[in-house]
Amino acid sequence: MVQDSSQKLSHLDAQGEAQMVDVSAKAVTRREAVAAGQVQMSQAAFAAIEAGNAPKGDVLGTAKLAGIMAAKQTDRLIPLCHSLPLHKVEVQISPDPQLPGYRIQATAIAKAETGVEMEALTAVSVAALTLYDMAKALDKSMEIGAIHLLRKTGGKSGTYVKSS
Repeated sequence: MVQDSSQKLSHLDAQGEAQMVDVSAKAVTRREAVAAGQVQMSQAAFAAIEAGNAPKGDVLGTAKLAGIMAAKQTDRLIPLCHSLPLHKVEVQISPDPQLPGYRIQATAIAKAETGVEMEALTAVSVAALTLYDMAKALDKSMEIGAIHLLRKTGGKSGTYVKSS
């Protein structure tokens, strides 16, 4: 995807060096972001997880909790992210026999001066990594992918919904 060269990158100062954006003049609004991703695996690994027979225990519950915890730590993981007062983080992990594997969706909500897209994306990413870690004894060839922002609301730029 090509960025319009007329747009100024807000995380760069006049010298082109990284900077944290000053959001203190922005209005506090309700922000919500929804992100998604997936973990594809062998049919045998999928069947074992669905049957509750993974060697490390509750794969999906652990991955869900890890995603929630990760969203709360986003500003510590992504260098220029602001610390946000998250009001809700929800992670859903749904089986998809067609992959075979799991689809992950995370929602982050805050009332803040800046958006929660990174928190939702971080939740999906860490949930997927945790699912891999919990099930790697069953299938080391699992693939994590298709991590993307589905939609976001709030702020000056308004609503964004990913086109199909």
